[in-house]
Amino acid sequence: MTTYTRDPFTLDVSQTSGIPFARLTAVELRKTYDTRASFWLLATIAFGVLLAETIALIVTATQDTTIQFGDYTAVAAFLTSVLLPVLGIMLVTTEWTQRSAMVTFTLESRRSRVVLAKLVVGLLLTVATVVFAIVVGALCTVLSDALVGRSDWHFGADGFWGFFITQNLAMLIGFALAALLLNTAAAIVLFFVYRFVLPTLFAIGSQLIDWFADVAPWLDFGAAQQELFDLSAMTGEDWAHLLVSGFVWLVVPTVIGLRRILRAEVK
Repeated sequence: MTTYTRDPFTLDVSQTSGIPFARLTAVELRKTYDTRASFWLLATIAFGVLLAETIALIVTATQDTTIQFGDYTAVAAFLTSVLLPVLGIMLVTTEWTQRSAMVTFTLESRRSRVVLAKLVVGLLLTVATVVFAIVVGALCTVLSDALVGRSDWHFGADGFWGFFITQNLAMLIGFALAALLLNTAAAIVLFFVYRFVLPTLFAIGSQLIDWFADVAPWLDFGAAQQELFDLSAMTGEDWAHLLVSGFVWLVVPTVIGLRRILRAEVK
């Protein structure tokens, strides 16, 4: 008679349930504020929104003018469109630059779920930023009414959705570049080139080269997004420019980056 004896040095995890996605998301969310760099980035975003809209209120009060409720969020839009991509970058690259990827992918070997959790956290924080900007804008509008005796509560669906969509796209651009490079400094530099250098090059090229003026709208993702603030008036060509340039700057880097993350050797 043969008796089967389990090897005492073998760990059987075949019946162990996987890590719930909600727990993965909670862990990735905690990573966004439990280090000094990530904490101060979130604090800078919040403080920047508050400062930008407060300055707009002060200018409005001192000049005895009135601006619309939606204009307060527009004031904060430029700042958040620069900082949210940095947030997206840090969500991805900190695993690799701080050498914690081995621990993360050992505890959860399905890397795609970890990346998806990071993406969900980025979108949640972007929504929180948008809500915070709108709340501060509403408070500034109330204060404007108290200080100058009048206020304009017009926001408009186009303005709201334009602000909401562009902020999420900004974060996703940072996320895509981070997945492509897996290095914080390199991804931030590339983002600033995309954000500030390329539009200038597109403008110069369009002025100097006739055929490039027709090509530039299909490559300039930033310019294509500006049409979103007049969403109801967007034409088929405007949507085509947005989709094609978005494919170039968002979809392609994301696909290449995800393939790299799923296949990269963790050291």
